[in-house]
Amino acid sequence: MFRIPFSSAASLLPLALLTVLSCCQSATNEKPAAESSEAPATASDEVQLGPDELRVAGVRTGRVGYQATAGALRVNGSLEAPPQSLVVLSAPLGGYIERLPLLPGAHVRRGEAVAVVRNPEFIQVQQDYRQVLSQLDYARAELERQRELVREEVAPAKNLQRAQAEFRSLQAQRDALAARLRLAGLPVRASGPMRSTAELRAPISGFVRHVRATTGQTVNSTDPVAELVDPTHLHVELTVFEKDAPRLAVGQRIRFTLASDSAGREHAGRITLVSRSVDPEARTVSVHAHPDEEDNPALLPGMFVRATVETAASAGRAAAPTLPEAAVVDYEGKSYVFVQLTPGRYRMVEVRRAGVVENGAVPLVLPASIGADRAVVTEGAYSLLGKLKNTSDEDE
Repeated sequence: MFRIPFSSAASLLPLALLTVLSCCQSATNEKPAAESSEAPATASDEVQLGPDELRVAGVRTGRVGYQATAGALRVNGSLEAPPQSLVVLSAPLGGYIERLPLLPGAHVRRGEAVAVVRNPEFIQVQQDYRQVLSQLDYARAELERQRELVREEVAPAKNLQRAQAEFRSLQAQRDALAARLRLAGLPVRASGPMRSTAELRAPISGFVRHVRATTGQTVNSTDPVAELVDPTHLHVELTVFEKDAPRLAVGQRIRFTLASDSAGREHAGRITLVSRSVDPEARTVSVHAHPDEEDNPALLPGMFVRATVETAASAGRAAAPTLPEAAVVDYEGKSYVFVQLTPGRYRMVEVRRAGVVENGAVPLVLPASIGADRAVVTEGAYSLLGKLKNTSDEDE
């Protein structure tokens, strides 16, 4: 049996320990490599962005909010003037337009001369009026004479009756001709020069909506010359589908924005009338609302509006989870949000909309995995969707 001297064994012990430690360290270094090689690839609903990509995409996160929804109904419509605020200007006795200085959008005051119409028949009407005045003076004198003769029993009573009938007939002719003169815009007088022109005056204060005639055009009494509108009493005319009509009632509040307003400023109003008939073709119901702002120059007739009708009171309704409108993305007919797994790593989760956007927040039905403490992307969600879909296309 071979024996190692004690001195030699002592010298080999450090070498053995160093060999064991080296083996252990080698095994430790190889283990992460094996685990990383077996780690699963990124899921198809996950996306990861670097710091620079996050900054460019403008990604921000927040928490799920909870608020009571008002049962709002989103509808479209337009601003319209009520019938009493819309006037069609015409020439009552006809003629041809001698002067028409109106332009669409011009402001006019009540009683202001807006057009001049010439008609030779104006002279005939003035002549007839003055002739009747002369005949009326003679008939009045004849009536007094016949009354005196009857009192003295010199003439029969039928002569007095005939004189009274003639006098009253001439009075009716005088009143009728005076009314025609006023209707045409001509002066009612017994003397002075006769006029062949008449001024058309604005019956209301407002703006010119349309100019229907031109200078030199012959118009009849039924032809429109211009349309005037008073914008101080506009109403909102909404179109609602018949299935939603039972949810509407007089007095409900509305919020509306102008389609032409890029800033999206909101205006408020209240429903004043719900039509009791349904359009047989479009299957819609007309709803009229009055804006709170009586005389806002930004509100003009004919403007297209998008309105939200508060069909139920928010009090007593259960609070629903909500997220900002920018947090919800729509893709292939479904709605999604992105939850944060780790900083820079996000997962797309399907959700369901539970109502319309109210004050910039979307009520949602969320899965159990998204709780109140879960970080959700509130800005830049569409950037993450684009990155996710581009990555999926490259993998294919």
